[in-house]
Amino acid sequence: MKPEMITLKHGDASIKMPASALAQLAMASVFAQVLPPAANVQPALHAATPEIGQPWPGQGGLNGGFIHARGDVPAHYLIIAAKDFGSLEWGGRGVEVKGLSKTDGLTNTQVLIGNDDERRYPAANACAEYQADGHHDFYLPAAAELYHCWLNCPEVFAQDCYYWSSSQRSAYNAFDMTFGDGLQYYGGKLGELRVRPVRRFFI
Repeated sequence: MKPEMITLKHGDASIKMPASALAQLAMASVFAQVLPPAANVQPALHAATPEIGQPWPGQGGLNGGFIHARGDVPAHYLIIAAKDFGSLEWGGRGVEVKGLSKTDGLTNTQVLIGNDDERRYPAANACAEYQADGHHDFYLPAAAELYHCWLNCPEVFAQDCYYWSSSQRSAYNAFDMTFGDGLQYYGGKLGELRVRPVRRFFI
């Protein structure tokens, strides 16, 4: 789910930011003005960012690293679920699903679970149902997002198996990845591979 964006204008200058970030700035400004100087309150957008691969309190998992804005997706941190969901089929063998990409796992997952029979795509459906720390916006990562995880914190994944991505290769195959050596390949959609949900944390 994309965050609500607000555009602020002053003269010829303008800045666009998520509504949640603007609210945090406003609250920090108010506290800085009303609290006594002895409190030494410093405005801050968010709590200290944990090391990559470490738990991010309240965000439902581990810090998977920062991802720059791409297309319609604003810059964000990728949050990796603390544990694998299990091993499941990708599903939909013989069906070439339209509208899937190699970079946007959230959109891929929404497309896959939006069909008439959600059970047709077990891996994507399981990630969409996953919840942690009150967050219910997890999804099956795209091939590029799995590669991002391998670059940043491969050690938080099992090293002896393949993980499904939500990126499709053909009507019969989808892209997968092993974190032991970073190999990206593709497997038959009926195969049961490991599944790890992720979500986005917009700053």
